Amino acid sequence: MASAKIKKGDTVVVLSGKDKGKTGTVSKVSPKDDKIVVEGVNIAARHRKPTQQNPQGGIDRFEAPMPISKVAVADPKDGKPTRVRFEEKDGKKVRVAVKSGETIDG
Repeated sequence: MASAKIKKGDTVVVLSGKDKGKTGTVSKVSPKDDKIVVEGVNIAARHRKPTQQNPQGGIDRFEAPMPISKVAVADPKDGKPTRVRFEEKDGKKVRVAVKSGETIDG
């Protein structure tokens, strides 16, 4: 299986949709569904009826998964979105930002 270009803990920039331009940290990646959860982005609300566990009821707000194609890794140099490529450095496969050439991990 190919290595993931976006991983948990990466800083990403949203490219399209209602949160376009927002930056956040990846909290969960689902490669099987091609979905990603980013902290503070794509907030969804669920109206909950009062129950025995939650007698107050109310509105639950949470980060909903979004398509992985809607985000790009933030360049470590300037924070703008960039693509990712793989290079071999010191015998290890590392991710490199295409825009600046900086290594993203390790």
